[in-house]
Amino acid sequence: MSTKKPETSGAKVASAASRVMRDPNASAAAKSAAASTLTQVRALNEETRAAAASAAGKVLQDPNSTAREKTAAASALTQVDPKKR
Repeated sequence: MSTKKPETSGAKVASAASRVMRDPNASAAAKSAAASTLTQVRALNEETRAAAASAAGKVLQDPNSTAREKTAAASALTQVDPKKR
């Protein structure tokens, strides 16, 4: 039996997510992933929901996404409940 390792967003990732949220050119998907990441900065019991995970996946696949957007999206995806993947 494996135990789930608690994950939280680190300071660098939180900073990148914050910048995405303030970027007027960031897509809705990028902002959704960034918001999910910011929710999990200090909350060990928070998980990325399906809609945010889907948005994060779109951000990672979009060649026009910035490095900050992809950082926030990747962080959000690391916090998806493994049972729901």
